[in-house]
Amino acid sequence: MSTGRVRAKTALVTGAASGIGRAAAERLAEEGARVVCTDLDLRRTEGVAEGIRKRGGSAEAAVLDVTDEAAWESVIARAVERGPLDVLVSSAGVAQATPTAETSLDDWRRVLAINLDGVFLGTKHALRHMTGAGRGGSLVHIASATGLRAVAGAAAYSASKAAVIAFSRSVARECLAAGNGIRVNSVCPGGVKTPLWRAMDFFAQLVARHGSEEAAFAAMAGATPAKRFAEPAEIAEAILYLASDESRFVTGTELVVDGGFNL
Repeated sequence: MSTGRVRAKTALVTGAASGIGRAAAERLAEEGARVVCTDLDLRRTEGVAEGIRKRGGSAEAAVLDVTDEAAWESVIARAVERGPLDVLVSSAGVAQATPTAETSLDDWRRVLAINLDGVFLGTKHALRHMTGAGRGGSLVHIASATGLRAVAGAAAYSASKAAVIAFSRSVARECLAAGNGIRVNSVCPGGVKTPLWRAMDFFAQLVARHGSEEAAFAAMAGATPAKRFAEPAEIAEAILYLASDESRFVTGTELVVDGGFNL
């Protein structure tokens, strides 16, 4: 049952068409936030926003290429038409699972552009608005447990997520020094059942070998301490906490939600 943990807040969520971004948008709306759902895929994003509205929440959809600075300026201007922006959830991202020697420069740059440049641009323009509004805010960046504990064959992805963690800490210190009341934290999920895996050849091979995505996830999770992958909704709970005033004394930290992966 909703208790209004983010009631009257406006939250912008990137990557909201699926996975963690979708779960975050739905959970924030359930707890009373007005949510601006953004993604490259407008049709699916509109479907997410429509589903939220049907359940009594407040949501709208917008197209956003997180690597496009002008697009960020436009979408934030739209988001604040009915009130100040209180929360930014930077969830848009891509994965890359290729040995370093086989990773092209274009693929490397694409991963860094979306996973890191996108977080930088969103933070930059959210900070400008939040500082001007003078009521603080919460920036929640989705990093990864692999940004804390590297894995083989995912150098670009791990590097991008480690950079998001360091970036979040740096911006948090800036905000503390400025005394602007803006908090900056990152969430570091372990393995999560999201469509992001479908872009990787090895996952398609696992699905073919085991017969279903669920079976493929179970096979990958077998070597982890928790013996399972998380549901996106479990990560959304961590995001909700950092977005809410319950975490008002939390900034510059990593909330690790990885089922013990980093132990």
